[in-house]
Amino acid sequence: MNLERAAKQLEAIGNPTRLRVYRALVRAGNNGLPVGRLQTKLGIPASTLSHHLQRLVATGLVTQERQATTLICRASYPAMNGLIGFLADECCADAGCVASEEEAVV
Repeated sequence: MNLERAAKQLEAIGNPTRLRVYRALVRAGNNGLPVGRLQTKLGIPASTLSHHLQRLVATGLVTQERQATTLICRASYPAMNGLIGFLADECCADAGCVASEEEAVV
């Protein structure tokens, strides 16, 4: 992952509403959630949800799949893991030490 992509993804989830949307999708697992259920779960207007989903899709953190008339949204776990890895991969690289397993869990 490059710095620009990581910055865009972090910016996307830096908004409280988008972070709530993203966390709900991460919790939903591989099945994802239909947009209508996601809207009900979060209690936000459809237009607001659509705006925030577009941003998450544009950064690759969320995927969408149409099943007949239902739009299913899913967290992209490879993208999420890539971002987490980007943040953690160089932990302590300049300090000449490796973070302990206990610190990495926190």
